[in-house]
Amino acid sequence: MFAATPTSVAAAVTPSNLEAGFARFAAQTDGQVGVAVQRVGGKTIASLNRGTTFPMASTFKIAVAGTILSRIDKGELTLDRMVTVSPAVIVASEGIAETLPHAGIALSMHNLLELMLTRSDNTATDVLVAQAGGPAAVTAWLRGIGITGQRVDADTARLIYRALGLAKPGNGTFAENIEAAFKAEPAMRERDTKGIFLKSFNDDPRDSSTPEAMVALLQVIRAGKALSPAGTRTLIEVMERCHTGEKRLKGQLPVGTVVAHKTGTLMGTANDVGLVTLPDGDQFAIAVFIKGDSKGIDVEERVIANISRLAYDYYSLGGE
Repeated sequence: MFAATPTSVAAAVTPSNLEAGFARFAAQTDGQVGVAVQRVGGKTIASLNRGTTFPMASTFKIAVAGTILSRIDKGELTLDRMVTVSPAVIVASEGIAETLPHAGIALSMHNLLELMLTRSDNTATDVLVAQAGGPAAVTAWLRGIGITGQRVDADTARLIYRALGLAKPGNGTFAENIEAAFKAEPAMRERDTKGIFLKSFNDDPRDSSTPEAMVALLQVIRAGKALSPAGTRTLIEVMERCHTGEKRLKGQLPVGTVVAHKTGTLMGTANDVGLVTLPDGDQFAIAVFIKGDSKGIDVEERVIANISRLAYDYYSLGGE
């Protein structure tokens, strides 16, 4: 009896079998899971809940980075340009808000990109959204490179306000507005503490993406069709240094697997999207979105890790 070759094993696992596997893992959460995977340069997309929109949370920061780097490609900005970070724009998150609480901050565009993509720094993001020309300019960049099914409508401060159900924030800083809202509506503080999602936010088309739109964005970036060679290299290299979500896309992959990715976490939403490098040097693009989950981050991250490993094994065995 002859052993099956990797190619013959992959042939037995069709994209429809792969999608059935995604659905089995997705059943571990009580939320809705969206998945899209595609070999880089490939024609076939395997998916779950294709066409469904999900809150991007911080995965929208890839598009922000792309817009900034496209302006750099045009000579409108430079990576070494220094930008003042006013205390008025500080938004709670790891990074600037935690480590640089005092006035007097100025960072280069390159360092702001690094903080935004590797630490998911919300303050750095909102500074860059402004430098990009605002959310509408980010969506315009997406449309300009042929990406539909994804839109950016807010910076992170306004995104968080909406996720909490804060319709009319005050005129203070982010911290002041949030504290005032919590005092006025204690239930909002509880939602924030427990990560309780609002269905209205999950169903909101703003700041959302379908899984296949996110994979299309990753493919266009990887193919060098969105940015210059230098811009493409900068974006992917920074994404490879991402420190968040170690238990998500990377959680069950072989040690040392190179993953250029971006996570997103917000009120029952857990996402991770990126480019995964296979043992032979090929790559696949993957987007896993979860919304409306109440079981917690451990379950959400396990689902993402399981789906990522299933896709990795499929493509490693030659799946198309």
